[in-house]
Amino acid sequence: MNKKLVAALSGGAALVLVLTGCGGDDSGNKKKLDDWAKQVCDQMQPQVKKITDANASIATVLNEQDSKKIQQTDSAAFQANVDAYKSLATAVQNAGAPPVKDGESSQKNAVKALNDLSGAYAELKKRVDGLDTGDRSKFGDGLKAIAGDIAKLSGRSDDALKKLQSGDVGKAMSRTPACQKPVGSPSQTKKA
Repeated sequence: MNKKLVAALSGGAALVLVLTGCGGDDSGNKKKLDDWAKQVCDQMQPQVKKITDANASIATVLNEQDSKKIQQTDSAAFQANVDAYKSLATAVQNAGAPPVKDGESSQKNAVKALNDLSGAYAELKKRVDGLDTGDRSKFGDGLKAIAGDIAKLSGRSDDALKKLQSGDVGKAMSRTPACQKPVGSPSQTKKA
């Protein structure tokens, strides 16, 4: 009953990792870009880990029969995502606009996308907390609806994040150790 939720959350983790390890043209002021990328990436790494850990915790209750335990686990994971996406938005905001053409609008769009994700997970937490754990059928239907909404929000914020990490900014981020994906990570299937 929780498999669709886990699959949908995998998309959310991929969304965060869109900011990491990307290519681009090597022009402009490389030092300023590298400094900007380091500032963002140093703040990102712990938040990405929180999101990954939260989503993994949902997978631990995949075959759980106790609706209350599933509800508690999902609620805690959603709250962790709320906090992590909010922190990511703050990190991008505090770093300032990347020193590239349209950097200010890319930054603004990425901050909005990350704040929107935080708000969406807060809403999902409220919804999962409100599910009736006494009726397994209704509970299962509620989880399916939540999983569908997670899949939708993954796509919503993709564009702004892709724009932020494109071109020279993406190149700078790919050079920054804190933004590089750990070897053997589940999301290592896509190469930068």
